[in-house]
Order: sequence, then structure tokens, then C-alpha cells
Amino acid sequence: MAYQLHYWPGIQGRGEFVRLALEAAGADYVDVARQDPDEGGGEDALMDDLAELGGPRAAFAPPFLVDGDLVIGQTASILLYLGPRHDLAPAAESGRLWVNQLQLTIADLVTEAHDTHHPIGMGLYYEDQKDEAARRSEEFRQQRIPKFMGWFERALAGGDAWLAGGAVSYADLSLFQAVEGLRYAFPHAMARLEPDIPKVVALRDRVADLPRIAAYLASARRIPFNEMGIFRRYPELDPE
Repeated sequence: MAYQLHYWPGIQGRGEFVRLALEAAGADYVDVARQDPDEGGGEDALMDDLAELGGPRAAFAPPFLVDGDLVIGQTASILLYLGPRHDLAPAAESGRLWVNQLQLTIADLVTEAHDTHHPIGMGLYYEDQKDEAARRSEEFRQQRIPKFMGWFERALAGGDAWLAGGAVSYADLSLFQAVEGLRYAFPHAMARLEPDIPKVVALRDRVADLPRIAAYLASARRIPFNEMGIFRRYPELDPE
């Protein structure tokens, strides 16, 4: 039975980290909300599924993955489940914990990236908090992106091709997505930083060259970045 991925149909968002793992694995899955409404797709159906699937153990928010009777919410938990089943995590417990730690750190980065354009409240438009967004983005550009990317650069200092050793893991796929998102939202800041993180950039390129990932990126299944997702390009938040 195919996995069912439930996420917003018009954005990459947090669901993209799960999509990349499923695509890299060649797994059979349905991106449910992107289907025609007659087939259970659309945002209204997504919200119905969120309320109904899993009963008292339903997910708090998309993304969530359905595999048979299992309903798994939270991106890192979904990837923790998928990784060992599709050779995207080490066999040893220490390796699996390391990859989970990497993923949780990426989740922190993603939250901070989101908060650059919504630093005050989720229920407010960006236009309602532009001054605060400018202040938040300045710190994010100058301090937080270098701190996160520098940590990943050090994690690659051992000379391995991938974050967890000799084989690609879901953390590598997620770091690729984080770099892509930052390049989209903060192209000037990333252009200044990337000479200092050559191993992270090289890993990003290796992921992009994986045959299944390359095919996915060239397909209509890859939703373009846009100003409704986590990574948003507002030129005033990334001056040259």
C-alpha cells in the first residue's frame, strides 16, 4: 500500500523534507491534498483528514504520514520512521540518533527562517509586521545563518561524503532543502557566506546529482518556492 503524505498542496514547506526522502527512496506515495477534490484532494479535505485520522492521537498540523493504521505527525518523526525502512538512516542506534539530531537542528533553522517574515504572529500578514521582520532578518542573516551553517560545516569536517558517514541519509536531503530555501529567501547573504562553507555547498551539489532527486527536481512534483511557504523572498529583508 502506498504511503499517504498529507500536506498543503501549494507550498513546499515542511512537507518538502518528507517528499525528498520519499523521492530519494523511490517509495510509492500519494501526495493526497494535491489530488483533485473529487479524489480527496484540496485544503478542505486536508483539514478534514487532520481532524479525523488518528483519533485522539491525530497529528497537530500537517505534514503527517499515513502508513496503514499508523498516523505520524511532525517532520522529524516522519523521517525517523522512514529512514531505517528505506536505507536513509544508519543501522546502528548511535547513527540513527545522530541523524535525528541533525534533523531536529534543521527544524530549528526552519523555524527561525519562518520567523524572519512572521516575527510577531502567525495570524498577522507580513505587511503588518514589516519593521519587526527587518530587525529579525538582520540578526538571522548576520548571526544565525552563519551559526547553523558553520555547525553543519564542522559536522562534515571528518572527510565523509555524507553527514552520517559513507551513505546518504535523510539529514543530507534535508540540509540540501535548507540550503535551497536560504538561497531563495536570502540570496545575497548566502552568496557572502558560501565561500566559508564549501563542504555544505558540496553536499548540496551531491544531493542534487542523485538520480532520483535530479529527476524529482526537474518534474512537476517539485513545487516552486513562493511567498506562501516557509522560505520567502522579500528583497528588503536581504539587502545587497
